[in-house]
Amino acid sequence: MRLIVCTTYCEPMKEDILEQLVDDYLMFNGYFTIHNVKFLPSATDPEYVKNKDSVASDIDVVGFHPLREGPDRIWVVSCKSWQSGFDPLESIGAIESNKIQYGRARWKSFRELAKKKWANALIAKIETLTGSTQFTHVTAVTKLIRSDASVWQEHKPFRDNLRGNPIRVLTLQEMLSDLYKKTNSTVASSEVGRLLQVIKASGWKP
Repeated sequence: MRLIVCTTYCEPMKEDILEQLVDDYLMFNGYFTIHNVKFLPSATDPEYVKNKDSVASDIDVVGFHPLREGPDRIWVVSCKSWQSGFDPLESIGAIESNKIQYGRARWKSFRELAKKKWANALIAKIETLTGSTQFTHVTAVTKLIRSDASVWQEHKPFRDNLRGNPIRVLTLQEMLSDLYKKTNSTVASSEVGRLLQVIKASGWKP
């Protein structure tokens, strides 16, 4: 059997620094990553509405680890770069009450968690990409405020929509602490990684 390895140069992502950090975090932990994975409900879904469900949503980062098994092998990461932070309890309340914020229903920021047809679409897309319907859904945030991550991670309607796949909240501080510990003198592949190397070389400690 022959193994063919193809390499492609990609410009560092600059649109969202949190996405770049997630990408670095996953790669430092042995994951291969792809970005902006689009998905949309199937036209055969009983809840499909053509004029509402014909525009694709996307997941910011998908990570695949060849040596891990179960849901931890695939991470599906949605990044929420809100500078004010993320309050799980408030967000659940806004989703369930169909709250409109900045002219948009709040559930649309979490559609693969909040709506079964979008969850089905995501699961189908991940299966197409990886051959598996098992994964960990990760909400990456700048920081947690007011309520605990477990409120989000254990919310039954979300877990039911994702067919029992685990849900995790990942904070910027967790990622930076992990990256800082694992950064060495080898030239990093991203702007964020190189910045952390310079900070570490300065002697600064978190």
